Amino acid sequence: MNQKQNFLKGIIKENPIFVMLLGMCPTLGVTSSAFNGLGMGVATLFVLLMSNIVVSLVKNLIPAKVRIPAFIIIIASFVTIVEMILEAFVPLLYEQLGIFIPLIVVNCIILGRAEAFASKNNVMSSIFDALGMGIGFVLALTILGSVREILGSGSLFGLTFLPETANTFILFILPPGAFIALAYLTVIFNRLTSKTT
Repeated sequence: MNQKQNFLKGIIKENPIFVMLLGMCPTLGVTSSAFNGLGMGVATLFVLLMSNIVVSLVKNLIPAKVRIPAFIIIIASFVTIVEMILEAFVPLLYEQLGIFIPLIVVNCIILGRAEAFASKNNVMSSIFDALGMGIGFVLALTILGSVREILGSGSLFGLTFLPETANTFILFILPPGAFIALAYLTVIFNRLTSKTT
């Protein structure tokens, strides 16, 4: 598999949200707005990229018996960095994401890519894999957050475009709305991508 295919698979064929249905906890928990979805996606992308690089570099130094705990420590280190950066520079997003930031440590997308890909491939391939999966995750969370925000509050990235008297579907910014929006977006995504592949 060349690097282009390695990159694109995470966005289209193996999209972590719309195809593989991984990382559902942050997907359903934080996407009540486009801003939250984008913020969580970018934070996860950073952790995924950095942990893939480090795992790929140290894979031959880690004994097989402690492989998974070692990967978790690597991931947790980058999550701590992300948490400190968000708290210092984007406090509003830090408050909105709350407990979901530390939960990036146990996000199955990140640990899965470390175990299934970075631990078996070189650094360059691991970078492209992380970028593809990470961008696929960012796009999915941002799209889901955008749909929920538009339908639920008549705004996008906090910019209101409907008058206050307009009817919105408050359900979409509530937890059940996350499931409904995700289901429809998954169907649409898979229908569109099945025609192009």
